[in-house]
Amino acid sequence: MPIEVPIPFDSIPLLAALRREDREAVAPLCRMRGYDKGETIFREGDPADRIHFVHIGRVKIVKSAGARDVIVEILGPGEPVGAVAVFERLPFPASAVTLEPSGILSIPEREFFALLEKRPEMMRHLLAGLTLRLMMVNKRLADLTGSAEQRAARLFLTLADRVGLSTPDGVRIPLTLSRQEIADLLGTTLETAIRLMSRWQKEAIVLTEKDGFVIPEPAKLRE
Repeated sequence: MPIEVPIPFDSIPLLAALRREDREAVAPLCRMRGYDKGETIFREGDPADRIHFVHIGRVKIVKSAGARDVIVEILGPGEPVGAVAVFERLPFPASAVTLEPSGILSIPEREFFALLEKRPEMMRHLLAGLTLRLMMVNKRLADLTGSAEQRAARLFLTLADRVGLSTPDGVRIPLTLSRQEIADLLGTTLETAIRLMSRWQKEAIVLTEKDGFVIPEPAKLRE
């Protein structure tokens, strides 16, 4: 559903560089839409005719792998969604699905590239961001090696590094993931994810709470 709010240019690093006249020109083309948890923003194979940015909430990028889905990455506020496909003018190679209620800003691909032609600094920023994104995706693929427990340890350490909050009880990760989503992130079965998370709960390695996870001692995940 569309949301009538000011366009949050300053909260999105790539768009923060826009000058006032550019913002005034592009604002009527922007679409801000609210999504409930579990809604699809775009599907694998859809034409990449708009570039999307996360304003609020979190989005998972899901790639079909036979009978199983694999979560390639998780994106948060300020990050572009599907930018590589838009930049290369290819269909989206994966689906984008909200992990929680989210606000997504989108701009038509043609108008977005017209902006890039006028603002070389934006193009440089975009290329740097895409390079980092590709490096992160490659790291995710590398993280799908090793045992399920090793992959889970790397996953939670990465989440702790990206969104973790230091508290007296340990590092809190304010992100809710179902056991199926954890399995998809690890490239394993639901049963394996359930067994592992149950054991980690008993051993106080990773605690599952209603609003996320707590890692009492991150060093245990590095062992």
